[in-house]
Amino acid sequence: MEETIPGTEAAQIPQQRGTSLLETAVRYTEERHWDVFPGTWLVPAGGAQRCSCGDPACAAPGAHPAREDWAAQATGSATVVRRMWQKQQSASILLPTGRTFDAIDVPETAGFLALARMQRMELTLGPVTLAPDRRMRFFVLPGAGAKVPDLVRRLGWAPRVLDLGVLGEGAYVAAPPTRFGSWGAVQWACRPTPANRWLPDAEELISPLAYACGRDR
Repeated sequence: MEETIPGTEAAQIPQQRGTSLLETAVRYTEERHWDVFPGTWLVPAGGAQRCSCGDPACAAPGAHPAREDWAAQATGSATVVRRMWQKQQSASILLPTGRTFDAIDVPETAGFLALARMQRMELTLGPVTLAPDRRMRFFVLPGAGAKVPDLVRRLGWAPRVLDLGVLGEGAYVAAPPTRFGSWGAVQWACRPTPANRWLPDAEELISPLAYACGRDR
């Protein structure tokens, strides 16, 4: 079952319910051909929930890699995914960037402003996540990290003044419906559909994203 939060059409956020983390992880590999890997999970503790990593001050409880060699663990094999999540069915779903996609990372307020602007421009978006850390990640073709600083400069901005980054090789994003402790779950601001199977290049989205981040300073 999917439920959407009211908003503009581009900013509707479906919430996945009734689907296990294992089933969702398998669907990402089979339908989107994304590599996935299991992260930490939430453990009940004294009426609250803590991260399985054991750090009481964990910045992303239940939503970060559980192993140092997570990059080697990531896989696009549905068979391997089933085996991994059967060992820990509450493990978060993490997606390595720099492989089939990079992610442009911006604050939530700038992200929604950019989404509305992109809708008016009739741009074709890839998937976009909204996480409880109040960050949005726009999926784009790999290689964005090398392009974005120069693209931002061409628009008249110094990259260091904008709260806009790129997650590429060596990084990852948490995928819906992964939960960040008691803060809530990662959701789709723009969900994966057959229409956005082919991802946009960073150059196609950088203007509205940079503009929104500039307004959001």
